[in-house]
This record gives sequence, structure tokens and C-alpha cells, in this order.
Amino acid sequence: MLGGLCYAELGTIIPESGAEYIYILRTAGKVVAFMFVFSFIMVMRPASGTGVALIFAEYAVAPFYSGCTPPQLAVKFVAAVSILVLAIIKCLSVRLATGIQLVTMAVKVVALVVIILGGIVMLFQGRTENFEDSFEGTNAGVSSIGIAFYQGLWSYDGWNTLNCLTEEVKHPEVNLPRAVLIAISLVTTLYLLVNVSYLAVMTPKELVSSSAVAVTWGNKVLGSWGWVMSVAAALSAFGSLNGTFFSGGRVCFVAAREGHMPDILSMAHVHRLTPSPALIFTTIISLVVLIPGDFQSIVNYFSFSAWFFYAIVLSGLIYLKIKKKDLPRSYKVPIVIPILVLIAAIFLVLAPIIDNPQIEYLYVALFISSGIVLYIPFIHYKLCPRVLDKLTVFLQLFLEVAPADKNL
Repeated sequence: MLGGLCYAELGTIIPESGAEYIYILRTAGKVVAFMFVFSFIMVMRPASGTGVALIFAEYAVAPFYSGCTPPQLAVKFVAAVSILVLAIIKCLSVRLATGIQLVTMAVKVVALVVIILGGIVMLFQGRTENFEDSFEGTNAGVSSIGIAFYQGLWSYDGWNTLNCLTEEVKHPEVNLPRAVLIAISLVTTLYLLVNVSYLAVMTPKELVSSSAVAVTWGNKVLGSWGWVMSVAAALSAFGSLNGTFFSGGRVCFVAAREGHMPDILSMAHVHRLTPSPALIFTTIISLVVLIPGDFQSIVNYFSFSAWFFYAIVLSGLIYLKIKKKDLPRSYKVPIVIPILVLIAAIFLVLAPIIDNPQIEYLYVALFISSGIVLYIPFIHYKLCPRVLDKLTVFLQLFLEVAPADKNL
């Protein structure tokens, strides 16, 4: 919530699409902004989208493998199909993509309310044994807390999504903070009550062992109608994946517009006005990430990278509040709020490394740093092979796209 409110202020100071990328570009400079967008497009957004696609696939195939774990090949195949379907929808129509978001959100809320009501009934029937000695055997190590936050906060990822398309939001000075306050409050309340319901029905061991928790809950509470929860959960995840692609393509589009990605990615379809080249590129990277990825690793490495850059963005906001007080801002938060979120971000980046170092985090850090190697020749010195110009012209004609105005 605090991070979302900080981003709402940044959205009014810098009313441009692109979220972290554009804020880092305007405060920390081109090199750091390129490092972010390189990591975002190649790892962070594809990892986030792939993680959601895997959740969708788990729920979609669960009814066909009742009582056993679905094979990974089937799960990944369904995840890949969902990514491709959404990419096609995104390229065809912004309105259709928005309609899907609204429908899946309605299904999601109804399903969560059903789970909550089922849990309340169970609690009134005296099913409270799973809440006794709830924290017995808790691992309170710094690394465990950091990893737990990675997994928990990933469930709330999206608190910054609206900033990716600030230019497409009407009256952002009003609607950005309003959306943050309403959405995060609602999501937090629903998530908390749903988890209480899960624990009223299932033991912690059943929760951990289940590959699709809502389906397990549905089978135990709704009996033969348990498949309904599988469908609802799958639609919910599909909606989340839809939102992930909606924002990810916009960041790629804005970065290309600023000269940090190939020109073709800054173009939009001449009739449909969708950033189809950026969406196609994001889809291809997501499918590549899907091949070797497993859910837990994807979330951990995405979160490590994301919170590193969140810390840079929040540092930029603190800088603007101290050094650029004269900038017009129709909405602002007390400076103590970005300071608190910055401390939390630093903890989330450093805690897993210091307490339990793993070589994978070094690989992620090296990958982020490798952006500098690409920046110097291709962005700073603008070394561009002539074949890339020919490819751009070919793709323009083939995809029917053209350079886009800023507030398209």
C-alpha cells in the first residue's frame, strides 16, 4: 500500500507511461534506466507472466488429474497456449483485453466470496483445530523471512501496474491514488479471509502438498461441485496474466520510444492502435523463460530483481521531494513513507543474500550489470548494423505498424 501511494505521487510528477523505467530515466539517468529495462524485458516481466501462466495451467489441468500431480509437460503446454492466446487478443484489441480483465475480475471476486463464506460456515461448525499453536516450529531466520516476503508480496504484484500506462489513464492525479487505496485494501481483505477459510478446511500439510489449493478446498467443501472452483481459479489467473501482459508490453513500447530498444518496438498498428511489435517480442521471451522455469525459482529471482529496482525508484522519489520541491504535484505523500518502503526494499534485496548466499543471486546480479556492456556500444555510441534497418522496414510492412504519437 505504501509503495503504491509513492508511485501515485511519481505518476503525478512524471505523467508518462513506463513506471519504473521512466522514473529511473528521469532521476537516475539513462544507464541505470537501460539496465532496468534490459532486466525487465528479458527476465522480470517474462518471469512474472510465466509464473502466473503456470498457476493458470495448474488449475486448468487439475480436474483431469484428480488425486495426483499433473505432469509438468501438460502444465507447461497449457501455460504456453494461454500466453499465445492473450498475446493475440492484445494485438487485436485494447477494448477486448479490457473486457476480459473486467469479466475475470468479477469471476475472481465471486469465487473468493464463495471460499470466504464456506470458511465462515466451517468456523461456526467448530473447525478451528488448525489455528491452535499456529506458529509452532516457525523458522525465524532472516533468509526465510526474506524468501517468505518474496512469495507473499508476489501475490500482490500489480500495485504498480497502473503506472505502466499513466498516459492512458484519465485524470491520473485523482485516479492513481484512488485505485491504489481501493484495490489494495480490497485485495488484502479478500486474501486474508480466503487464507483463513483454507486453514479452516485444510491442514497446513494439505495446503503445502496441494498443487491447486482452491481445487482441493472445493473438493472438500463442495464435493461433486469442486470443479467449479478449478474453473473460477483458472479464470482468475487468466485475468492476472492478461493484466501482466497489458503492462509489460507498454514498458517495452516506452523504452523503444526513448531509444533504449529497437525502433520497431516503439511502433503501433496503424488501424488497431495496439503496440503489437512490443507485445509479440514480450511473448517470445516469456515462452523461452517458460521452458526451463519452475514456479518457486521464477518468483524468487523475479522478486530479487524487482525490489532492487524498486529501491532505486524510491530513492529517486526522495531526491525529488528534497531537491525538486518546486515541481508541480497534485498529490503527495509524507517523506517518511518512501523512506520506510526504501528500507523494506533494501532488506528484501540483502536479507536472502547475507543470511543464506546462493550462487543464483550472483547470476541475477551479473545479468543486471551486463546491461552496461550492451549500453555502451548500442545506445551510447549508437552502433547499429545496417541489416537491422532493413529488418525494421520489413517488419513495419509485415505487421502494418508505424511510429506512434506519445499519447496514442
